Amino acid sequence: MALQQKPRPDHLKTLLVGVYTPSNPIDDPQYYYDEFLSLVHTLELPYDQTYFMKLRTVDNNMFLTSGKLEELKKVCTDNEIEMVVVSELLSTLQERNLERALGCAIFDREKLILEIFKNSAHSAEGKIQVEMAEIEYMKTRMIGRGRELSQQAGIIGTRGPGETAKEEMRRQFADKLRQAQKRLETLERSRDVQRKRRISSNVPLICIIGYTNAGKSSLLNRIAKGGVLAENKLFATLDTTTRELFIDGTKKALISDTVGFISQLPHSLIAAFKSTLDELHYAKVLLHVVDISNPAWQNHIEVVQKTLDELEVAQPVIYVLNKIDLLDEEAKARLAHEVVAYQPSVFIHTGSKDGVQPLIDLLRDYRL
Repeated sequence: MALQQKPRPDHLKTLLVGVYTPSNPIDDPQYYYDEFLSLVHTLELPYDQTYFMKLRTVDNNMFLTSGKLEELKKVCTDNEIEMVVVSELLSTLQERNLERALGCAIFDREKLILEIFKNSAHSAEGKIQVEMAEIEYMKTRMIGRGRELSQQAGIIGTRGPGETAKEEMRRQFADKLRQAQKRLETLERSRDVQRKRRISSNVPLICIIGYTNAGKSSLLNRIAKGGVLAENKLFATLDTTTRELFIDGTKKALISDTVGFISQLPHSLIAAFKSTLDELHYAKVLLHVVDISNPAWQNHIEVVQKTLDELEVAQPVIYVLNKIDLLDEEAKARLAHEVVAYQPSVFIHTGSKDGVQPLIDLLRDYRL
């Protein structure tokens, strides 16, 4: 597909490669490419050009099929590319083979999202969780590359310098994980105390969930004066915020937001944030915020539900169909039929108090 030139400052000459595979959960390739660009912009990663492609199949060793690899080689050579940022999750083997084939540094989806999470985590717990995910990522990458060193052993059956290097790396990563886990456990004990106190007070918990940038923080700010950063970018906030929810002057519940989900969210991040996401199991209801103005909103619901299934979260759900103010009357009429499969649901927008009133009305009579 056509290249798009973008001015660049002094940095490694970088090519963004958006890849649409048959297993992609997002139906619209163009939307998926746009989302990939949004991730790059969120990280403020400078780049020079973009290149988008569709794959009919994924090669286990190289990720790209031979034909697509040759296409990309030519692009990299002709444009003197030094770093390639790929929209997909790559295995250590695929990353290493692509580096060799293209002669460029490779930056995959997991690394991209990890870097965004590092910038967005501000609480001690959030920082530790991201640190643990990064350690797991680096462990997989470095130990995988250590296999190359192990081939330096001169005699079969003896320990060569590569094997010793792998063992040392494995030990160092294990030590770092253990130290981070201890610090996280200290914070988790404090969270457990707070949870027990809340449960004993019989105050129900409502959790806000949803795809990243669906408007979760804006909703919390509007209905519970959350004071949470709400920006039009992916993963603007990672840290959980809990506020009291009052309806008609009466305390109805505590309401808490969570980290946003995204297509192909790395498992290392899901695992690292497990302690935070465990809070979902204690919620009386989940408010699933959906950007209804986004053409891929149904795909977003599926992605979020799949993540909930992986976490074994089965709490009741209210679908909060947000940004209804961005749609014209024809689109609203069409949605009236499409949302039948997602019940109970309510249309809102967070631009004003009136915009969230339908949700307040629903929660007023909802039995928690």
